[in-house]
Amino acid sequence: MELQDLKDMIVEALVVVEECSRIKKWNILLKSKYTTKVVEINRKMFKFCQVQLQLLQFRNQLQFNNYLQIINKKLDLLSVSSPSPVFSKRCSVPKLNTVLVGLDWPLMELKKKLLGNSVVVVSGPPGCGKTTLVTQLCDDDKIKETGLRDLLEELTKDGPILLVLDDVWRGSEFLLRKFQIELEDYKILVTSRFDFSSLWSTYHLETLKDEDAKALLIQWILKRCNGFPLVIEVVGISLKGQALYLWKGQVESWSEGETILGNAHPTVLKRLQPSFSALKPHLKECFLDMGSFLEDQKIHASLIIDIWVELYGRGSTSTNMYMKYLNDLASQNLLKLVPLGTNEYEDGFYNELLVTQHDILRELAIFQSELEPILERKKLNLEIREDNYPDWCSNLRQPINARLLSISTVLNVSSSDYALPSFIAGMKKLKVLTITNHGFVPTRLSNFSCLSSLPNLKRIRLEKVSVTLLDIPRLQLGSLKKLSSLMCSFGEVFYGTEEIDVAKALSSLQEIDIDYCYDLLELPYWVSEVVSLKTLSITNCDKLSILPEALGNLSKLEMLRSCSCNNLTELPQEIGKLEKLKMIWMRNYTGCKLPDSVTNLENLEVKCDEETGFLWERLKPKMINLRVVKEEIDLSSTWA
Repeated sequence: MELQDLKDMIVEALVVVEECSRIKKWNILLKSKYTTKVVEINRKMFKFCQVQLQLLQFRNQLQFNNYLQIINKKLDLLSVSSPSPVFSKRCSVPKLNTVLVGLDWPLMELKKKLLGNSVVVVSGPPGCGKTTLVTQLCDDDKIKETGLRDLLEELTKDGPILLVLDDVWRGSEFLLRKFQIELEDYKILVTSRFDFSSLWSTYHLETLKDEDAKALLIQWILKRCNGFPLVIEVVGISLKGQALYLWKGQVESWSEGETILGNAHPTVLKRLQPSFSALKPHLKECFLDMGSFLEDQKIHASLIIDIWVELYGRGSTSTNMYMKYLNDLASQNLLKLVPLGTNEYEDGFYNELLVTQHDILRELAIFQSELEPILERKKLNLEIREDNYPDWCSNLRQPINARLLSISTVLNVSSSDYALPSFIAGMKKLKVLTITNHGFVPTRLSNFSCLSSLPNLKRIRLEKVSVTLLDIPRLQLGSLKKLSSLMCSFGEVFYGTEEIDVAKALSSLQEIDIDYCYDLLELPYWVSEVVSLKTLSITNCDKLSILPEALGNLSKLEMLRSCSCNNLTELPQEIGKLEKLKMIWMRNYTGCKLPDSVTNLENLEVKCDEETGFLWERLKPKMINLRVVKEEIDLSSTWA
């Protein structure tokens, strides 16, 4: 599905490139006509690289990079912002942000070899530094004089070309030959763990000498400590004066899953304990909850807040209170808040705010939680590998009273399906369920029906999983208040497959949040029958082309958030029936039509970007109380 999206963008770009290539230089008007098309394709490419690329990076990497560079190069050369084309020179090879260790001499030798040959292969075993070497070489002033401008023959007239193909595998010789064009000042540099010396000049990169290996090992250890002076001190003391093999053994232990602190826990905890002890009781509980998330994760603030609302919520406590808790922890440097995509998070909507935590602080939270016996712990982490459970699970003689349970399942990487554990059906008091897949592609969930026996389940959050939207009302979850899905796959939307009284099946559902779900073409009809719904948020769903006309049935809807759904060309006529609608968020809707019925909405506030704001401002003569708040959108941040 994601590859089809990329293919469609490439085909679209190639068509535009082909049309632009036939335009005469003097035809300024016709060049300007294509400006909008080129800019739009660039925008789509940018968004694809920011989000979907992480799902595709493990497959077809070489072919994808080559195609993407070709298209982006052509689009850059054809972009028109003035009477003549604007040409930009750029190198696709990123700069190194680390100090080069032990590669000074190989760098000099390779540079000399490359300047004297049209094709050079850098060969060596995996992990010996081939990519690092050629990356540094591309930043060399002498090499830069051959500036990487394009991969195609027709552009050699603009200057010499250096093409770098990284990590080429045996069997790709035919691909290399396609790039081997006999042109002056056209050179190819290849890295590979295989030897192509029978075909091309090859530079064999040797492994590091002991002194260089030790220097790199020290650098790696410092990086693993993430600049945390206390940890550097503790780890440094434990390794001081030890033999090199013990240093290497420590690194291998970390790679096998041993914590950074290891046996140094008491020393570090003694130094960190005052920070934890100084927290107010409610913040101590919130800090300990952070140990339930996996290491090195960027967690959406909305996920954490959903958990806290149900764990600690009293009466009508708003989400803003728990956002304050996150800010309180961040102000004491116990976690970090990272805005995503925009300069600020929006009040009451925190999908665009990420939470990160240093590994050491996470381990501190876990250590504090594990001071209690297993049966008495409030927070419990359960790791399941395939069908193997920890020993303490099989020997339980009484229930565990944990309030927060984190289940991490390690599956075979080729697995595309995951069955929910059947014991979930027995958790009658369960209020919040979050299912997060950390793989590359959405995982198909099975045994989803076990949730139908959970009478107190109030919040469900699905991340990067594949479900059928009709599965939700089938669960008959009368207590469900919020349904969230992020980067999920829904497949085809089915209608009329069976009769479901949605108003009864989801009688308490107040909020639906759908974000970055790329295959969502339209909302299922049953969404319009959730008469209890107060907030409907659909964001970054590029293929969404229509909202159900029956949306007007949602008589209690107060907030509609529909952003970056580029194929949505109009709002339904029935939107004018939403008498309680107070807020609409809209972005990237320059071509969207607003039905006449929107003038029936009184006391409406619209938050939007500059261009979308013009659509609404034209209605001000008919909507006296309309408030349009235009926001600047920062696209420089990365979704990560």
